[in-house]
Amino acid sequence: MLNIVLFGPPGVGKGTQAKLLLEKYGLKHLSTGDMLRAEKASGSELGQKVAAIMDAGTLVSDDIVNEIVESQVNANQDATGYIFDGYPRTVAQAAKLDEILTGINADIRGMIYVDAEESELVSRLLKRAQDQGRIDDTEEVIRHRLVEYATKTLPVAGYYETQNKLQKIDGFGSVEAVFSRLCALIDKLASQA
Repeated sequence: MLNIVLFGPPGVGKGTQAKLLLEKYGLKHLSTGDMLRAEKASGSELGQKVAAIMDAGTLVSDDIVNEIVESQVNANQDATGYIFDGYPRTVAQAAKLDEILTGINADIRGMIYVDAEESELVSRLLKRAQDQGRIDDTEEVIRHRLVEYATKTLPVAGYYETQNKLQKIDGFGSVEAVFSRLCALIDKLASQA
């Protein structure tokens, strides 16, 4: 089973790249952003809690996100592998993901860290907000999310680095150029089975 964590700051293009990678490798895409937005839109009690947290630009609690991810992994045990997009966001979530995957005799093959300059990220996110009507992407919320990422999420890279699973690539350039760099890394990781 090929399990990849696609990692990087908000706006770096993880979702765009994940869709291309799914077509090429046939892996299951687990995007916590998509799952949380769906929960928010559902209007459920949990969805209302998620909405308040997301609208403030802060991270949803580990417990809520872990529960959603574990449910998805357990429901799709026949998958050939996963691309985790937007998860794990904390070291505690990374440890929980290891536990979840160990439960199905699997592990993370690698974390691919896609990075870009902050000014580029803000520009991309503002454009996406306009194009997709995503009201949670105001400039103030975007900048707050980037601070949250730097303080709470970036340490996850260190977690995978200590396991020799961290790979970094530059997120600048065309979608095709970034995709090419990602595929080269994934092919290398897949050959290490």
